[in-house]
Amino acid sequence: MEVLIKSIEQQAVLSLHRVRRGFVVARTPQANQIRGLPGEFGLVLPKGICTLRTRLWGRVENADDELPEMFLRLIRRLYEHLMALDRQVGELEAQIKQWHRGC
Repeated sequence: MEVLIKSIEQQAVLSLHRVRRGFVVARTPQANQIRGLPGEFGLVLPKGICTLRTRLWGRVENADDELPEMFLRLIRRLYEHLMALDRQVGELEAQIKQWHRGC
């Protein structure tokens, strides 16, 4: 059995995939934390990152009077971190697609 040696460029693309996967994996616990913390105040949010993105602020705004401002700032911070992870994933996906088009 012969093992092919990867070029430097191939290894770099594999690194893009690996780092992208790390960002994707990091999103799950971040989303779970965002979803779980409001539960301590009786605010139940649906599972799933997509539904969290679309329904979080509507649910939080409806409970705005009941939630302390300090807590709302914390949720915003966590949500911004989740969005930063999303941006990183998107940027790496674009780089990977661009590389594949050039092959």
